[in-house]
Amino acid sequence: MIEIVYNNLKKLKEKNIPNPELDLRILLSYASKKRKNIFLNNINIGDIDVDKFNLIISKRLNDQPVSKIINKKSFWKSDFFVNFDVLDPRPETELIVEEAIKNYQNKNQKLKILDIGTGSGCISISLAKEFPNSSLTAIDISEKALRVAKKNIIQNKLDKQIDLKLCEFNDLNEKYDLIVSNPPYLSEDDFNKTQLEIKKYEPKIALVAAEGGLSFYSLFARNIEKIMNENSLFIFEIGHNQLESCRAIFRNSNLKLKKISKDIQKIDRTLTFIKIWVEFFMDVYINIKVRYLIYLYLI
Repeated sequence: MIEIVYNNLKKLKEKNIPNPELDLRILLSYASKKRKNIFLNNINIGDIDVDKFNLIISKRLNDQPVSKIINKKSFWKSDFFVNFDVLDPRPETELIVEEAIKNYQNKNQKLKILDIGTGSGCISISLAKEFPNSSLTAIDISEKALRVAKKNIIQNKLDKQIDLKLCEFNDLNEKYDLIVSNPPYLSEDDFNKTQLEIKKYEPKIALVAAEGGLSFYSLFARNIEKIMNENSLFIFEIGHNQLESCRAIFRNSNLKLKKISKDIQKIDRTLTFIKIWVEFFMDVYINIKVRYLIYLYLI
């Protein structure tokens, strides 16, 4: 068994798979009869289901991501069930949750939150835990994705707080305090250049958008304000080279770019927008207050 393990480690390295030792450890632990953490320098052969290990290591050598093999991916503060019907939650997408918390520091307030393109439900569930008094609507156009989201919502006992809907955001008639989205934003060219494990095992519909990856941003710029409350925020993810394109798309909208957030690699990753008229009245209020203070000082 030891020889099998190290032969497979060699094969993982030959395929230039990132972090082969970590992948092997996770798969060994998954094949363990006791489901415990296993270290490569201390393997108890009796703990390993050999047939199961051989099956799952063959999947990894065929480019299947570890997350899709063990049906689990971590995001924010929780683990989520994932399969071939949803994207794996990415670390950079956690920025959406971070920005929401920064903008709404009172976590006990009652917000109406909308998650567009919920996928696995990782953003909605993370926000529901951070804002326990808030109500959330999570929408997607994929029935299969919504089944995964429902599974995660039930596992986290949040089915009374999060409402799932099979629809597009244009179908909604309500208004929301906070709207978040990680939409598809790859162009066809970008998709063709991405890693095999993404192209083979993640849903293309959740990755690729028309107009060179920009079609959802165009749709947002035209219509999202209709479902925004007076002081609501819209926070969404963008691709690594899409900042200037998004600026141009939103230039003639009734939204103002409030903040650009960078991911850990210093790449522009999330944009936060606010309604222009809200910003206008905030400026007017500050201007009046400053004038009043000057007046009080002079008299």
